[in-house]
Amino acid sequence: MKKYFIQNSPFVVPTTDGKRIEEHHGLATTANKEISIAHMIAPPGWSEPFQTPEFDEYTYIIKGKKQFSIDGDIVVLDAGQSIKIERNIRVQYSNPFDEPCEYIAICTPAFSMDLVHREDE
Repeated sequence: MKKYFIQNSPFVVPTTDGKRIEEHHGLATTANKEISIAHMIAPPGWSEPFQTPEFDEYTYIIKGKKQFSIDGDIVVLDAGQSIKIERNIRVQYSNPFDEPCEYIAICTPAFSMDLVHREDE
Protein backbone atom coordinates (compact mmCIF):
# COMPACT_ATOMS: atom_id res chain seq x y z
CA MET A 1 0.00 0.00 0.00
CA LYS A 2 1.32 3.44 -0.95
CA LYS A 3 2.10 5.92 1.81
CA TYR A 4 1.10 8.93 -0.28
CA PHE A 5 -1.82 10.28 -2.26
CA ILE A 6 -1.56 12.63 -5.24
CA GLN A 7 -4.62 14.83 -5.67
CA ASN A 8 -5.43 15.23 -9.36
CA SER A 9 -9.12 15.99 -9.01
CA PRO A 10 -9.82 18.67 -6.40
CA PHE A 11 -13.43 19.32 -5.48
CA VAL A 12 -14.64 22.59 -7.06
CA VAL A 13 -16.95 24.15 -4.50
CA PRO A 14 -20.06 25.67 -6.09
CA THR A 15 -20.26 29.41 -5.33
CA THR A 16 -22.57 32.27 -6.24
CA ASP A 17 -20.12 35.14 -5.67
CA GLY A 18 -17.59 34.53 -8.47
CA LYS A 19 -14.94 33.08 -6.16
CA ARG A 20 -13.21 29.90 -7.37
CA ILE A 21 -12.54 27.32 -4.66
CA GLU A 22 -10.71 24.07 -5.38
CA GLU A 23 -10.41 21.91 -2.28
CA HIS A 24 -7.44 19.57 -2.66
CA HIS A 25 -7.66 17.95 0.76
CA GLY A 26 -10.41 18.19 3.35
CA LEU A 27 -13.93 17.04 4.11
CA ALA A 28 -15.32 17.39 0.59
CA THR A 29 -12.46 15.64 -1.24
CA THR A 30 -10.75 13.18 1.08
CA ALA A 31 -13.04 13.14 4.15
CA ASN A 32 -10.11 14.48 6.19
CA LYS A 33 -11.44 16.23 9.31
CA GLU A 34 -8.01 17.35 10.51
CA ILE A 35 -6.96 19.72 7.71
CA SER A 36 -8.25 21.31 4.54
CA ILE A 37 -6.11 22.76 1.77
CA ALA A 38 -7.74 24.85 -0.93
CA HIS A 39 -6.58 26.88 -3.93
CA MET A 40 -8.75 29.96 -4.36
CA ILE A 41 -9.21 32.90 -6.69
CA ALA A 42 -11.25 35.85 -5.38
CA PRO A 43 -12.43 38.26 -8.10
CA PRO A 44 -12.14 42.04 -7.74
CA GLY A 45 -14.84 43.42 -5.46
CA TRP A 46 -15.45 40.09 -3.71
CA SER A 47 -16.19 39.81 0.02
CA GLU A 48 -17.67 37.37 2.51
CA PRO A 49 -19.76 38.09 5.59
CA PHE A 50 -18.01 38.30 8.95
CA GLN A 51 -17.43 34.91 10.55
CA THR A 52 -16.04 33.44 13.76
CA PRO A 53 -14.66 30.03 12.74
CA GLU A 54 -13.77 27.18 15.06
CA PHE A 55 -10.56 26.49 13.10
CA ASP A 56 -7.18 28.15 12.58
CA GLU A 57 -6.82 29.47 9.04
CA TYR A 58 -3.53 30.01 7.25
CA THR A 59 -3.53 32.03 4.02
CA TYR A 60 -0.67 32.39 1.52
CA ILE A 61 -1.10 34.99 -1.24
CA ILE A 62 0.14 33.86 -4.67
CA LYS A 63 -1.03 36.84 -6.78
CA GLY A 64 -2.83 40.09 -6.06
CA LYS A 65 -3.91 41.37 -2.65
CA LYS A 66 -6.40 40.26 -0.03
CA GLN A 67 -7.93 42.28 2.78
CA PHE A 68 -8.71 40.93 6.24
CA SER A 69 -10.78 42.65 8.91
CA ILE A 70 -9.66 40.98 12.15
CA ASP A 71 -11.08 42.11 15.49
CA GLY A 72 -11.31 45.70 14.24
CA ASP A 73 -7.90 45.75 12.47
CA ILE A 74 -7.64 46.03 8.67
CA VAL A 75 -4.76 43.94 7.30
CA VAL A 76 -3.81 43.82 3.61
CA LEU A 77 -1.52 41.07 2.32
CA ASP A 78 0.39 41.17 -0.97
CA ALA A 79 1.73 38.30 -3.07
CA GLY A 80 4.38 36.36 -1.17
CA GLN A 81 2.93 37.15 2.27
CA SER A 82 1.03 34.83 4.59
CA ILE A 83 -1.03 35.04 7.76
CA LYS A 84 -2.39 32.74 10.46
CA ILE A 85 -5.73 33.70 11.99
CA GLU A 86 -6.52 31.82 15.15
CA ARG A 87 -9.84 30.09 15.73
CA ASN A 88 -12.71 31.86 17.47
CA ILE A 89 -11.64 35.28 16.13
CA ARG A 90 -14.17 37.43 14.26
CA VAL A 91 -12.86 37.98 10.72
CA GLN A 92 -14.02 39.14 7.30
CA TYR A 93 -12.21 38.30 4.06
CA SER A 94 -12.42 40.53 0.98
CA ASN A 95 -10.77 41.65 -2.23
CA PRO A 96 -11.74 45.33 -2.69
CA PHE A 97 -8.94 45.74 -5.24
CA ASP A 98 -8.94 45.89 -9.06
CA GLU A 99 -7.10 42.59 -9.65
CA PRO A 100 -8.08 39.01 -8.79
CA CYS A 101 -6.43 37.53 -5.70
CA GLU A 102 -5.06 33.99 -5.95
CA TYR A 103 -4.21 32.25 -2.70
CA ILE A 104 -3.93 29.02 -0.76
CA ALA A 105 -5.99 28.52 2.40
CA ILE A 106 -5.25 25.86 4.99
CA CYS A 107 -7.65 25.21 7.87
CA THR A 108 -7.04 23.09 10.97
CA PRO A 109 -9.31 21.34 11.72
CA ALA A 110 -10.74 21.14 8.21
CA PHE A 111 -13.12 23.80 6.91
CA SER A 112 -16.74 22.97 7.55
CA MET A 113 -19.88 25.07 7.21
CA ASP A 114 -20.81 23.79 10.69
CA LEU A 115 -17.63 25.37 12.12
CA VAL A 116 -17.41 28.67 10.19
CA HIS A 117 -20.29 30.57 11.86
CA ARG A 118 -20.90 33.20 9.17
CA GLU A 119 -22.98 36.19 10.15
CA ASP A 120 -26.02 37.34 8.19
CA GLU A 121 -25.08 40.12 5.78
